[in-house]
Amino acid sequence: METADFLQTLDREGRALGAAALEAGLDAEVPTCPDWRVRDLLRHTGTVHRWATGIVADATTAPHPFPDPPALDGTELTTWYRDGHRRLVDTLGSAPRNLTCWTFHPAPVSSPLAFWLRRQAHETTVHRYDAEAARGGPASPISTDFAVDGIDELLRGFHARSRSRLRTEEPKVVRVHALDADAVWTVRLSPQPPVTEPGAPAEAVAELAGPADELYLALWNRKPVPKATGDLELIHLWRTNSGI
Repeated sequence: METADFLQTLDREGRALGAAALEAGLDAEVPTCPDWRVRDLLRHTGTVHRWATGIVADATTAPHPFPDPPALDGTELTTWYRDGHRRLVDTLGSAPRNLTCWTFHPAPVSSPLAFWLRRQAHETTVHRYDAEAARGGPASPISTDFAVDGIDELLRGFHARSRSRLRTEEPKVVRVHALDADAVWTVRLSPQPPVTEPGAPAEAVAELAGPADELYLALWNRKPVPKATGDLELIHLWRTNSGI
């Protein structure tokens, strides 16, 4: 996907998140995030937006710790969220394409700016889904191409980090398959962080599969995996230890 696509998605999804939160009400429970209410969702997402804005705006090159969310509530909280989202979109949209700044996972991208556009588009989309789950009713669709990109970022970015808990004592291989896009990833598990590459292995002992949009939400622990086959212990390990 192009950087302009990510910026457009971030803009749209952030506004949809705010609208769904307003409809749900700040006291509403967020079923996809146990122990959270909508106010917690807005505090978290708004803090992420401001954190990313600061890194890009200041061209921060050192690891930048994530701050605590503010104790805002009511209209002040919803206004704060919307202002932060708008500032993030404007900052990413006007940042120089040759920007150098810190990033925090190794998924392949063309530039640090592309990293932050991609990351914030997916961050906001997942939390928009959370806000709509709190509101109830149908959720906004997620395009196949965007879902495939998000699965790739999760597998080759987040789960490639040292903090990933997807580990096995003996090497094992999992296949992840977005059926409607014919997109496949090979995830090699071992005592080390997982190593993921595009393509289908012959030796996979388990497979996680489904339509790209459902698989995307499932791998972000928002829905059950549509189709999980093969080594049941390995599938249980994935379900238990794959949270980000």
